[in-house]
Amino acid sequence: MTNTNLTRATVAAMVDHTLLKPEATRADAEAAVSEGLDLGVHAICLSPSMLPVDTGSAATCVVAGFPSGKHHSLVKAAEARFAVDSGADEIDMVIDVGAAVAGHYDEVFADVLTVREAVGREVVLKVIVEAAVLLDTIGDDGLANVSRRAAEAGADFVKTSTGFHPSGGASVRAVEVMRAAVPASVRVKASGGIRTAEFAAELIAAGADRLGLSGTRAVLDSLPD
Repeated sequence: MTNTNLTRATVAAMVDHTLLKPEATRADAEAAVSEGLDLGVHAICLSPSMLPVDTGSAATCVVAGFPSGKHHSLVKAAEARFAVDSGADEIDMVIDVGAAVAGHYDEVFADVLTVREAVGREVVLKVIVEAAVLLDTIGDDGLANVSRRAAEAGADFVKTSTGFHPSGGASVRAVEVMRAAVPASVRVKASGGIRTAEFAAELIAAGADRLGLSGTRAVLDSLPD
């Protein structure tokens, strides 16, 4: 274990327990909520079609523009606003990754700003940048620029990945680049392919403040009480 100070409860409080499979049913969502509450996670992250849902003491997290990010900004904004009106506390939006790859950082800024203005400042906004794609195509500097512009547009978090892109999910390198690019007031969420407590600990050590996990119990079961 990279960080021996990490306990099951500490890590659980950093987790967005996630169910975003296209084939998920409402019964699956209810089971995810029950499991997340049993595990003591921070939030339950679901697709917008699952709303309204009672997540109890956990925050309700909903995705927008997911998973491609190719929706028009106004569509993302409307989806996010509807989710908030239906009970969402946190929104995880996907940027237009193609705009980022092309170096159109102002378009990324405008995309995020449109959603931020739609949901208001009281809602936690996480911006998914598909870091693995950006590292492969435009490198560290490009990922840093995208993260920086998302933060300037009002993101509360920059988030590594949807977990659905073939380029991959979270990585220590991505978290380090993103953490260095944004101010301390903006946090980093690592998501995608986090299946072990060891990897989770590495990501936290690199600067991740939140973890998106679907196999939450398996990760937490490897941590000390």
